Amino acid sequence: MMIIKDLIDKYEFRIVTGEEHISRELKGLYCCDLLSWVMSHGKQHDAWITVQTHTNIVAVASLLDIGCIIVPENISIDKETIDKASEEHVAILSTPLSAYNIFCCFYELGLR
Repeated sequence: MMIIKDLIDKYEFRIVTGEEHISRELKGLYCCDLLSWVMSHGKQHDAWITVQTHTNIVAVASLLDIGCIIVPENISIDKETIDKASEEHVAILSTPLSAYNIFCCFYELGLR
């Protein structure tokens, strides 16, 4: 089993919002920036990598019960998005890592 806290403890991930969800289980990893595509292909409990930072990502994550949103490469996240994620109980993580390196972390933690 893999949880959000594993990413924070072992790699360069920091929690932006959703501290109360760090024990949430992650069952998959999905990377896409086209929101309509994520809505049709993302799965419950996925960690979702996206460079999008507007509030619509929170709506998609909430709709699918995404495990967390991961914003790579230290991309700045809109305050509105952070506030909306807090309201909707959606965890957002930030990392300096690229999407490829994020996949490597998940692989090292046993997610296949």
